[in-house]
Amino acid sequence: MVRNMLVPARSALALLLPLTLAVPRPVGVPRVTYDLVIQRGRVIDPESKLDAIRSIGITGGKIVAVSAMPLSGRVTIDAKGLVVAPGFIDLHLHGQDDENYRVVALDGVTTALELELGTGNVDPWYAERDGKALINYGVSIGHIKVRMDVFHDPGPFLPSGDGGRQTATLGQVEEIKSRIERGLQQGGLGVGMGLQYTPAATRWEALEAFRMAAKYRAPVFVHTRSWGETEPGSSVEAVNEVIGDAAISGAALHIVHINSTSLTSTPKTLSMVADARRHGLDVTTEAYPYTAGMTAIESALIDRFEDVPDSVYAMIQWVPTGERLTRESFHRYRKQSGSVILHLNTPEMEAVAITSPLTAIASDGMLVGGKGHPRTAGTFARVLAYYVRETKKLTLMDAIRKMTLLPAERLEKLAPAFKAKGRLKAGADADLVVFDAERVRDRSTYAEPALPSEGFRYVVVHGVPIVRDGKIVEGVHPGRAARAPIH
Repeated sequence: MVRNMLVPARSALALLLPLTLAVPRPVGVPRVTYDLVIQRGRVIDPESKLDAIRSIGITGGKIVAVSAMPLSGRVTIDAKGLVVAPGFIDLHLHGQDDENYRVVALDGVTTALELELGTGNVDPWYAERDGKALINYGVSIGHIKVRMDVFHDPGPFLPSGDGGRQTATLGQVEEIKSRIERGLQQGGLGVGMGLQYTPAATRWEALEAFRMAAKYRAPVFVHTRSWGETEPGSSVEAVNEVIGDAAISGAALHIVHINSTSLTSTPKTLSMVADARRHGLDVTTEAYPYTAGMTAIESALIDRFEDVPDSVYAMIQWVPTGERLTRESFHRYRKQSGSVILHLNTPEMEAVAITSPLTAIASDGMLVGGKGHPRTAGTFARVLAYYVRETKKLTLMDAIRKMTLLPAERLEKLAPAFKAKGRLKAGADADLVVFDAERVRDRSTYAEPALPSEGFRYVVVHGVPIVRDGKIVEGVHPGRAARAPIH
């Protein structure tokens, strides 16, 4: 058996020999039998830049061997002609239940994290999913959720009352900070923040949340305060605020879905992220490959549409029925809670964000009873199909890096367990995806958002196949908590 094959520099001839001609197993040395072997696949590891035919030996939920030679396993998957990559890590999945886990697993996701909205109480959130999850899961302590609790906001998902629209007293700011600290002590994966949903949160309150994150060396995952070209309230101004908070506090910053909060300003805001990084700030960002966003119609983010031209209402789609809104239906539906899709962006700005080397891929997905946005079911397949295979705007290696290594690196300083994710090497977690690069494609649409992607033949979580031959394996729950250290 050959593990982590390296070619010895013994002669020029040795360097020319293909790795598949490596020295065979010595006589008398017993063959190792692994729990699971993935044989003869095109293995892509974005950390080492490996892109070659290899066999992978898995035992005890870990990758034990990546070999140019065939391996022996109790269970074997023949991946000839298929790509084998680390399982995709979605930093931004609001749908944290079995319905959503099943759909995203068919899109290659092995770890799904709720980091923008987060939760108001970390321990019960993890306990609710323990032993019941198809894929790995994790959550931040959410400034939005904490604020909703402090103000007793009635919103079912996002603030619809004082949680978003009431300015906090100094005492309430201290209570918000205390609850954020408790969530970080319980192992929350950072601080989630959505300033566009809590417009009454002052700049000082936001900075205080950043300072609490910095105390625990935790990143802040921020939906910025506003979008648009006009100031005050521009996208540039909003990004400037949170980069300033990161610089003042010393906290790491991750700007969520920079495409949907920047719109036509996306090239400007990406340049701001690049400049901040060049000057030593720990700033990262993400994007999803769609021109439309989705949110709750009752949220403060939608306040800006209270009195707009009729043509703008036609850009808003009511999720329960799929209809485009009018002035009358907008105000009628606003009196009840529900989701709307905002068709506000352009393919050009989407492409700028997706192809930037700065962005990780994250879905911002959520389905409820099969209703929602197609990004939940199709984000990762769409990148592979459209941006890699069809338009060739990304290489396969670059796309996989955006889906695996970049998300893992964002979290590993806070949660060292992520050093074993997003990579395909001996010692890494056996979270893997096996797909057909020529056939993988998204099928979900705005009319049918829950249609699963095609082309993902196998998905493995901690060494357990959860997708086999493109179908969910029933009755298995290998997903584990992805969590920061508990203080």
